[in-house]
Amino acid sequence: MLKLGQALGTWTPGEGNAAQATDPLVLLGAAWAEIVGEANARKSHPSKVEGDTLVIKTAGSGWSHALSCESSQIVAAIRSRLPKAGIEKLRFRVGTIAPPGSLSAAKRVIGKAVSRETRAPAADAHEALARLRGDVEAAERAKRARGWKECAGCTALIAPESGPLCVTCDIARNDERERLVSRLLFEAPWLGFAGTSGLVEGLTHDEYEGIRHRLLMRWWERLSRARLAGKLSRDGSERLIASSYVLLKSELAPERVGPATVRNVLGDELHDLIYGTEQQE
Repeated sequence: MLKLGQALGTWTPGEGNAAQATDPLVLLGAAWAEIVGEANARKSHPSKVEGDTLVIKTAGSGWSHALSCESSQIVAAIRSRLPKAGIEKLRFRVGTIAPPGSLSAAKRVIGKAVSRETRAPAADAHEALARLRGDVEAAERAKRARGWKECAGCTALIAPESGPLCVTCDIARNDERERLVSRLLFEAPWLGFAGTSGLVEGLTHDEYEGIRHRLLMRWWERLSRARLAGKLSRDGSERLIASSYVLLKSELAPERVGPATVRNVLGDELHDLIYGTEQQE
């Protein structure tokens, strides 16, 4: 039996076959694991062809870099399979990669092509809309039969191996959690992880430390700009930021933070700018 890649490289469509099934992206998608390896294929897929360039979507910049280091081998593998596609270069874009087990691009395209060929065109817009509604309902029933479940946030159907939320709701939840934790770290930085996690359900220590680290970086950038400018902003907000910054950075209880600690954390120049005089411009 021929390998999939060999079959794809030599197969030509006969009359009546759907044109979508011969799309280079469909063919490349079907053989992608063979071209780039199983591990790389789980984190990337061919996205579109622009002239002589194949655009590859990856799960992150690290995967883009790893694949770019193998560009010449990948291009050679593509050309050996699809010489008529004219692929000479690769370009990488970071985006969402469909999880394993989801419907592949090849199956989606070919499935749509077969569906269109096995039934007559709709007589009018009303019939077309009714067909679309029926197709959507049938797809939903099929997903539920395979164990798909509703997202706890928006009720959209998600794969059975997924968590309780769809990707969109999960991102929204994480953004909201970060805003809440950031506010607590600003207004009550002495709470620490134990106190903050008691107010934010499900907060892990790693999440807390990540938010704390990002917040300290943003605050320090703000304070550094004031130091370089030699003056505070009109509202003097740097004083509030500095107070929370010292507590969060030192991880000391407020009663244990003395003038020496504040000066040590902020540095002499910034300390004198914020606390050296009663009023600043």
